[in-house]
This record gives sequence, C-alpha cells and structure tokens, in this order.
Amino acid sequence: MKVLVTGACGYKGSVLVPKLLRRGYSVVAFDIQWFGNFLEPHPQLEVVQGDVRDTDGIDLTGIDAIIHLSSIANDPCGDLDPKLTWEISCLATMQLADRAKRQGIKRFIYASSGSVYGVKEEEHVTEDLPLLPISEYNKTKMCAERILLSYSDDMTVQIVRPATVCGYSPRMRLDVSVNMLTMQALRNGRITVFGGQQTRPNIHIDDITDLYLFLLDAPQHTGIFNAGFENLAIMEIAEMVTRHVPAEVVVSPSNDPRSYRINSDRLLATGFRPRKSVEVAIQEMIDLYRRGQLTDSDQWYNLKWMQSGAVK
Repeated sequence: MKVLVTGACGYKGSVLVPKLLRRGYSVVAFDIQWFGNFLEPHPQLEVVQGDVRDTDGIDLTGIDAIIHLSSIANDPCGDLDPKLTWEISCLATMQLADRAKRQGIKRFIYASSGSVYGVKEEEHVTEDLPLLPISEYNKTKMCAERILLSYSDDMTVQIVRPATVCGYSPRMRLDVSVNMLTMQALRNGRITVFGGQQTRPNIHIDDITDLYLFLLDAPQHTGIFNAGFENLAIMEIAEMVTRHVPAEVVVSPSNDPRSYRINSDRLLATGFRPRKSVEVAIQEMIDLYRRGQLTDSDQWYNLKWMQSGAVK
C-alpha cells in the first residue's frame, strides 16, 4: 500500500512515518517544512517539500490512502493569521478530499482535534455532544470534519479527535502542556502554572501514531473517534513532573478558559488499546534530556518560531 502523509515532517508525522515504513508501506511525505525535516532517508520514502494549499502540486498517482495531518497547529498559531489558518486547515482539506475522490482513492484518515468541543462541563465528553469551538484552530477543524463526512459515500473516512499529544519526537514540540512543564523543570527547576485547575485530555505520541496504523488496518471502523486516555488538570501534570525532577511550582492567574475532558469508549470498543501514559512521556523526556538528546530550542515552539521570521 502507498500512503500519502501530509504534515509528515511535523511533530506526529516524524514519529508516524518511520512506523509506516517499518510496517512495509511506501510513503509519500508531503510537508512545507517550516520547522525542518527530521525524517531519515529510506528506499520506500519519498519526501516532497510543498504547500498543501497548492493541491494540484500533490501527486496522487498510485496513492491508496491519505493520512492528513497538515494544519496550523494550536490556538495561538491559528489566531496569528486567521486567513492562513482557514486556507491551510480547511480549504486545502476540502480540495484534497475532492481530488482524492476524483482519483478514486478509497481511504482518508483525518487528524482533527479534541478541542472542537470547546469548554465542556460534562464528565464524559463523547463524540455525540455538540461542537462549540472557540478559536480559529478548532473552528477550521470542525469545518474540515463536516466536509470530509460529506465524502463518506465515496471513500472510507476515519476522523480522529486527539487529546493533547505528549512525548518525544525528532521534530519536538515544547509548547504543549506535558512537554512544556517537563522542560521548565529540567531547565529552570521551576514550573509556572497558569490557573492550574483547567482539565485537559492527553495521549502519548506513540499511542496516537499507533492509532493511525490501527485505522489503516481496520477500514471497517469509520466515522469520528475521540483519542485521549488521561484527563488531567494542569496542576496534576506539574505535580507529576516534580515526582521525577525537583522543581518549584509557581501558580499565576490564567485568562485561558479552555477546560475539557474526553471519553474514548467508542475507540476502545474497536479493540484499540493505548500502551503508554503521561508519566511515561515525562520519564522518556527526562532521560533523553539528561543524555543530551533533547534540547530546548526556539524551533520546538511553533508560535515563537513563526513569529521569529523563520517561517516564510
């Protein structure tokens, strides 16, 4: 099987693509490479640097399945340039889906976001609850979902709403909660928590990338799936970090209202099981940092890197 992965050089893609190759898939890795390319050469891998907005520039010849990861990732980056966010995260998705249908591609896996629910008070946020997105990022995700579901009669559509991903990737991100708090403890011996009572769902990067592999093998499971297995308050995450790295926790006021938990029973009913926890992600990052294999760089902070002018 030949798989097109968009956003393949990003945080999740840099972990997913090697797994696909180890499973024997041929992979076309398409990415604009704003944050670099950390994929190792492989005889079954073709890396294409390109802009997903130029959908005519994406060669779909021989492609059997698409895993669409490409988007402007996270709320602050999405709000930086709303027009760009809508063009990349929504319009390009619509154009790619339309081209896939015309090309006869029968498999389309889409990386949405658990943040499409907005602020929820429910104890169990399931896929059937209404979506109330509050940022450009999750508004575009909601619209892209609706567009893709309209193609369900033409191809197998599998939509994943991931929790906040944590853990190490060759294209690291240190602007997501678990990773950020762990690096603060390692670098400064001090963790700054804004608010602290906001609850966020989490998933290890190995589990979310394993899920895309699972769905490739299981086309019978269609529709929308939450993917998050630990709903933790930000303060709980900070305290978990301090069990492994001595650090002071400082609490500051927060103007971020996002607080939500997700229920992944629908996904678990398919037979998928997570293998790693948030605490494992923290321990793995600590070990890599102490061995000099994980560094604190502006390149690992999406907003900072985009604002620096490094992204053209």
